[in-house]
Amino acid sequence: MIDADELAAWLRLLLVPGLGREGARRLLAAFGSPQAVIQATEQALATIAGERLASVVLTEPPDLPAALDAVRRWLDGGESRHLLTLGDAAYPRALLESPDPPLLLYLQGDPAHLSAPAIAVVGSRQPTRQGADNAHAFAHAFGAAGYAVVSGLALGVDGAAHEGALASGAPTIAVVGTGLDRVYPKRHLDLARRIARQGALVSEFLPGTPPLPENFPQRNRIIAGLSLGTVVVEAALRSGSLITARLANEAGREVFAVPGSIHAEQSRGCHALIRDGARLVESAAEVLDELRQPGLALAAPAAAAPDDMPADAPPDALLDALGHDPVTLDSLQARTGWPTAELLTRLLDLELDGRVARLPGGLYQRRASA
Repeated sequence: MIDADELAAWLRLLLVPGLGREGARRLLAAFGSPQAVIQATEQALATIAGERLASVVLTEPPDLPAALDAVRRWLDGGESRHLLTLGDAAYPRALLESPDPPLLLYLQGDPAHLSAPAIAVVGSRQPTRQGADNAHAFAHAFGAAGYAVVSGLALGVDGAAHEGALASGAPTIAVVGTGLDRVYPKRHLDLARRIARQGALVSEFLPGTPPLPENFPQRNRIIAGLSLGTVVVEAALRSGSLITARLANEAGREVFAVPGSIHAEQSRGCHALIRDGARLVESAAEVLDELRQPGLALAAPAAAAPDDMPADAPPDALLDALGHDPVTLDSLQARTGWPTAELLTRLLDLELDGRVARLPGGLYQRRASA
């Protein structure tokens, strides 16, 4: 379990006004840990975050004691409650490889489920009867094929997807827009309890956080990031599910859309996705075929590194490949021959060690001190 000093450092970094997740990750890459960030000099911080933010980072946020107390009380509430930090061994790799991974994940359930191969099923809060049935059937089929099913615990398609996965006996992951001490909507209280027993409830928000409208688009990136692909069952043109689909596409994940009636408002978002390049699917089997992993076991084996760069290659091998000029991930992969997942994991390790910096535009650069 995370110790008190480390927890305080993580929360303090997250509570810095105006810093944001990207700014926090830059500081972590430069200094190696949240403790090192808050112990750095203002001059050193200014080189990464700028003079204004450097001063703010060194000032303890007034709401830190209350946040610490809320997290400790929540963690003490049961053995199934966990807090995962960025870089933690249990942090899900799929989310780590997404463009905007959360620094902290609150989790109720089994953390191992977050590392299972997963498919997101999302859609309208007011689906047609056929839409709800499709969500249940697709999720049941994915679960039977060995996938975890990810959704957002909302009314409608989300709830039907969770129910379908539970009925298959597979784990399902609910990513919520509140603190995990709250259930929204309240009518899904029993469903949330069953998900926690068979899968996991996940949030990046502090315990006590209410269902604020701005939180739900934020949680959608986690739904997309945890999943190999996202299936949109029904969605209006202004649906949050289209945000999830866009974020999945930006993360390099597959996007699938189920077509419907041209007269149904709930189908217009899916048809728009299809026009924009999403894969039209009429059955769960088509999704499984596209992902090329039908019947995949829940414990996915780690990708093997090629012989020219074995899995136990020292960090200096990657630093040598980086050179000293900014380089794209594609170029670095071409130089090393490593699988993308392995490469991203090792890059993050070097970032957290302060030996590599992630630059705007998806570039990486060896730090001068490395």
